[in-house]
Amino acid sequence: MKKELFRTIKYVLIAASAGLIEIGSFTLMNELLHWNYWVSYLIALILSVLWNFTINRRYTFKSASNVPKAMLLVFAYYCVFTPLSTLLEHWLTTKLGWNEYLVTAINMILNLATEFPFQRFVVFRKSIDTNDLAAKEAAANQAEAE
Repeated sequence: MKKELFRTIKYVLIAASAGLIEIGSFTLMNELLHWNYWVSYLIALILSVLWNFTINRRYTFKSASNVPKAMLLVFAYYCVFTPLSTLLEHWLTTKLGWNEYLVTAINMILNLATEFPFQRFVVFRKSIDTNDLAAKEAAANQAEAE
């Protein structure tokens, strides 16, 4: 229980750093380059996904799983999430006139709330704590116990 709580907190903190990457790159493309919102959003999302996947795979889930397979599963998640969040963005900003930063924040919160369980219970469910970091941790815990 304690281990899963710590894993969740770690995921949220790493996801927050991915959020900074997303909002920073989005702001650069939206404000300085004046690119279309959906192009800016999509590129920013891809950058944050790559960061989030790489860091969480190594440090949160400590997975030694097949990286292409894990990435394919995350890609499948984003094949659903990206069109839905892009449609939500378009509807809220274009039809209702909401601020694009508010909509981006909403999409980021929806992403956090749905991606963690997907990664935890689908992508890494059978490979959690199988990498070298997990082995070192287990060895250190074993040594403490003796």
